[in-house]
Amino acid sequence: MSALPPGDIDAMRGKPLRRTLIARPVAPPVDTTTRRLATCRCGSVRAICTGAPTRVSVSHSPDSQRRSGSAFAVDASFAGDRVSLDGPTSRWSAVEGDGTRTTYHFCATCGSTLAYTNDARPGQIAIPVGSFADPTFPPPTVSDWEQTRQPWVAITGDAVEHRD
Repeated sequence: MSALPPGDIDAMRGKPLRRTLIARPVAPPVDTTTRRLATCRCGSVRAICTGAPTRVSVSHSPDSQRRSGSAFAVDASFAGDRVSLDGPTSRWSAVEGDGTRTTYHFCATCGSTLAYTNDARPGQIAIPVGSFADPTFPPPTVSDWEQTRQPWVAITGDAVEHRD
């Protein structure tokens, strides 16, 4: 059934058809071939991540500094359906300095944090980049919480977005 009255259709016959294209965002293709393995220190827990990370970031927040035991943490985020976590884990949740809740999954044997989720980023799982032990891992593109960055730390690169 046509949305135009029959008279309008008859009037259009024989006239060139004009099409208007509407630009719609197209999602990039999902990489389902790249698989990365992250493990805890003792090897009891592993995360298999499929595809490219949705984000690789550095966090200078006090919570990240405490979690990593370093001046900052570097994490890679993946869509939740692209991560398979296997092995005995324990969980701990906390409200972070920005007011969001984060749930950490760590090895029940050695205590290494292997994954975490944050309510502010639903559907995403973050994996500490060091757990991959891969020198070819993509570099960070975001540097968060720079207002609490140690003064001797510099995250460089033209593609890095710096945020306070």
